[in-house]
Amino acid sequence: MNCNETELSGYVNMFWQFSWPQWMVFSLISNILLYLFSIGLYLFIDKTCRKSQLQEKDHPVSASDFYLSLFTVVCNSIVMLIGAFLWKKGWIELGITQSGIKISVEVMALLFLMDLFMYFFHYAAHLPFAYKMIHGKHHEHVSTNYLSLFVLHPFETIGFGLMMLVLLLCYDFSVLSISIYLFINLIWGTIGHLNREFFPASFDSFFVGTTRFHNQHHLDETKNFGFYTSIWDRLFGTYK
Repeated sequence: MNCNETELSGYVNMFWQFSWPQWMVFSLISNILLYLFSIGLYLFIDKTCRKSQLQEKDHPVSASDFYLSLFTVVCNSIVMLIGAFLWKKGWIELGITQSGIKISVEVMALLFLMDLFMYFFHYAAHLPFAYKMIHGKHHEHVSTNYLSLFVLHPFETIGFGLMMLVLLLCYDFSVLSISIYLFINLIWGTIGHLNREFFPASFDSFFVGTTRFHNQHHLDETKNFGFYTSIWDRLFGTYK
């Protein structure tokens, strides 16, 4: 173990020693900061990106959406606490490697597998009974705004989080790999809900789940269920 891995191990041990009240505070503050980062990133790109808008107007920001977005932050905090509980009980084990190649492979594996899981979860959320009860609120945003990413039913938020935890139960991903993946996930979700073209059109040929790709899903709810890529939509005939 080199000095960098020793330092990382020290941070992991520090979190191991957290009491549950400390974990609750840490989880809530972390997710509030990520929430604010996403909003800030959205507004920054929206003000500085000169590319054309995808739809004429952003979806209006409402008080109900704001409160629901805050509840999504709470749900994400609960998922983090569940993960901490499973870790403390030994169900989840965390690697501390800092090998660039291994971290890159693990991040790509998380993106690939989560994209597959989220495709099926998202597709299921569009089945009539689930759509009416759970997913319809998100699709009130035919166009989008800086809260759209967080306007989710609690079952969706918890469901996405549990899929991630299942992967962590199956393999000892590095702390760095998990952190990088979660940061990419937040940025990708924010960019995916912009109302501006962000990716070059050529990215479509690389099976990337671009801003236009997800915006098209908000316009046509029967297409484009993927998140990071369009691979599964192309494979299962739901690509547009």
